[in-house]
Amino acid sequence: MRMRKLGQTGIEVSAYCLGTMVFGKMGNPDHGDCVDMIHRALDAGINVIDTADVYGYSETEEIVGKALKGRRDEVVLATKFNGPMGDGPNRSGSSRRWIIQAVEGSLKRLQTDYIDLYQIHHPDPHTDIEETLSALTDLVHAGKVRAIGSSNLPASEIVEAQWVSQQRGLHRLRAEQPTYSMLNRGIEREVLPTCRRYGLGVLVWSPLAMGLLTGRYRKNTPQQPDNPRMRWVPKHLTDERKLDAVEQLLTIAEEAGHPLTHLAMAFAISHPDVTAAIIGPRTMDQLNNLLAGSTLSLGDDILDKIDTVVPPGTDISPLDVSYNPLSVALTDLRRRPPYERAAA
Repeated sequence: MRMRKLGQTGIEVSAYCLGTMVFGKMGNPDHGDCVDMIHRALDAGINVIDTADVYGYSETEEIVGKALKGRRDEVVLATKFNGPMGDGPNRSGSSRRWIIQAVEGSLKRLQTDYIDLYQIHHPDPHTDIEETLSALTDLVHAGKVRAIGSSNLPASEIVEAQWVSQQRGLHRLRAEQPTYSMLNRGIEREVLPTCRRYGLGVLVWSPLAMGLLTGRYRKNTPQQPDNPRMRWVPKHLTDERKLDAVEQLLTIAEEAGHPLTHLAMAFAISHPDVTAAIIGPRTMDQLNNLLAGSTLSLGDDILDKIDTVVPPGTDISPLDVSYNPLSVALTDLRRRPPYERAAA
């Protein structure tokens, strides 16, 4: 397993990161099987595990905590906060009030005294970034967190966070976790160059494009109605533009003599600004399949062919699961009131 530095933290991590979102009720409910997969990943050389308090509404962190008994020192443990963790208006977000509460819950479930990388799961437009960074800085000073990071931040907010840290003497975000795959290359335009400029490590999620790059989803191939992914992101998995691209990428993989999953993972970690790619297996067979391709490197000839299917810096479809800023999502923020338009 190839190892890389996580930005400028000095922490060394494997090029594959084990993601645990589907451990528990969201995917594999067998705790014993999930623990075995974590141990298998560690034995194969993966040393970084990514989870979040909201995965399985705390169940996933509990599974990870069980698996790391006796092996905690081997692992760079990353988790996230920000998602809703129950009823009530103050059980989510990036406020100081919630961060201080959320970290204690994660530490308890993970059965550890510290978190190596504590990440803001999503941008929070309702909370001043200074408040968030101040609370996270206090956690670092208290020894409960080693480094702090973010997920799904646009480049402009990464820059703002770095500026606030410098101006206020707060700890800097040291890592970013964006979506990235052969079908989703938008971060190459601004996010990755910004991470390079500020020395951030980059852990990319969904390198298999929510399952599209497994080869299971093909044009004119009906899917089982009980497929949980089809219930979760049906438009994403049936988008004709993406399915057309998958067919072309399958041809490239076949000509190169590699499974599409191996091609997709090798592509994700070939970018010089990507530290590691997060894999999210649900079964031991899926994990073993991904591990079998961990040594694959792609030459310029193959990378050039991929570029012709999805050009650098572009997303094949606007349906990608990522952060949509309020300025785009909310009609009120991009349209003047009717009476004001009429007066003009």
